[in-house]
Amino acid sequence: MFRLWAREFKDNHMLKDTVIEDNRSETRTHKVFHALEEVCLQFDLGKPIWLESTVSDFKRHRKARFTQDNFIEEIPFDYLEIQVIEED
Repeated sequence: MFRLWAREFKDNHMLKDTVIEDNRSETRTHKVFHALEEVCLQFDLGKPIWLESTVSDFKRHRKARFTQDNFIEEIPFDYLEIQVIEED
């Protein structure tokens, strides 16, 4: 079981959160990308861009923050944070 927790924050307050589960037999990278797509659909967001700093943080901490720099359109929050909370 793979589970990813996503949260939107504004002024250090959580606005929304969701947990995405994935039982497919794919690579971890594919599961992360599929989960992020699902989060964007649920939160009605465009897909964020993975910057080099975002990738290195995610590899190191299993957590990443997507700020306005990661999005093309304007976002109504400070950042979107994703965190892997369970892996097979």
